[in-house]
Amino acid sequence: MEPDDTTLALDRSIRRAQDLLKLLSGDQPHEDPSVPLWVQEEQSEWTVLHFAAHREDDQMVARFIELGANWNLLDAQGFTAGEVALSLNNVACYESIQQAGIRSEFLLHLLDSKSGGNQEEGDDEDEEDDAGRIVLQAKDATPAGSSSAFLEARLTFTVGADGQELCLVKSGSEEIGVMMGWERPIMEASVRLLHQDNDGPDYRVLNCGFGLGIIDGLLQNWKTGPPALHVIIEPHPDVLAHMKKTGWYSRPNVRILEGKWQDFIDSEEVMGVGGFDAVYTDTFSENYQDLYSFFERVPDLLRGPDSAFSFFNGLGATNALFYDVYTNLAELHLKEMGCHVTWTDVDVHAAQRDGIWGNTRKYFALPYCRIPLVKMEI
Repeated sequence: MEPDDTTLALDRSIRRAQDLLKLLSGDQPHEDPSVPLWVQEEQSEWTVLHFAAHREDDQMVARFIELGANWNLLDAQGFTAGEVALSLNNVACYESIQQAGIRSEFLLHLLDSKSGGNQEEGDDEDEEDDAGRIVLQAKDATPAGSSSAFLEARLTFTVGADGQELCLVKSGSEEIGVMMGWERPIMEASVRLLHQDNDGPDYRVLNCGFGLGIIDGLLQNWKTGPPALHVIIEPHPDVLAHMKKTGWYSRPNVRILEGKWQDFIDSEEVMGVGGFDAVYTDTFSENYQDLYSFFERVPDLLRGPDSAFSFFNGLGATNALFYDVYTNLAELHLKEMGCHVTWTDVDVHAAQRDGIWGNTRKYFALPYCRIPLVKMEI
């Protein structure tokens, strides 16, 4: 049986990748090795790292990474080399690529912080290529990626054909879910974790980002009763109007701060409370640098050794490799702040049943959500 064109292309690319390694190790290649590590095969858009992962050659994967191969390039189907390794259950190859991603993103985050990154989209950054930015901080001037564009956009609160609550924002002709009802199992598990060591009568909670109010409703309806103090920071005028309409402004012991968390996090309204037993954040349109800035405040926000912090972990959640890399990166950064992190996986496959996304952009594509529970290291 004659090999097809795709097989021939794969074999040719693999041979050229092997020749590149031979040349770099001092051996004479059998053919032209001039294949830059970022070049993608025309049809599959695979890089040499994809091919090495497909061969399950962990030494070749490690060598290409050492030589600077891009860990995060996507093929024509939207998969990284790490996901190729994952599909083959090759732990060694996957972990090599994952660790390369963690190292790369850790360094790029550090460089971005030092250079005063976190500029609003639309600023003069033409000289900076997106490839030099961390994965979760690429330029995006839409309401999904720009806080200023999001706050100026109109939100819609509705119920989908399947009965789930929806908070949507328009971006051109596309609808993007700010928050959707399928997230409820994530919020339920998060509240259980936050409450597991905190059931006292003087329970204080801070939540940044109201959305549909799922987690705030769960916190209010906890088995021991509502918190003694429930502070909610929310910047979007349409969300605030929705909160007024649904009675949140008249709830006892609920304090609503109208603005971005950055406007209040160091204020008397927050820091003057004396610490919170539970802190949660689930903001929209912010990047990883913003989340990192929130991490830096966590030690000052927590009330005591049993107090806990959590966040909606949607970091790169449309891609298994990105999700693993950013879960690990978040843990590393939280450890820098003197925090200990434990993770709980919640199965959301059933919650994301067929048709749940409707016509909206998918912002979570994994069958599980990894929920962080963060406490101060004792």
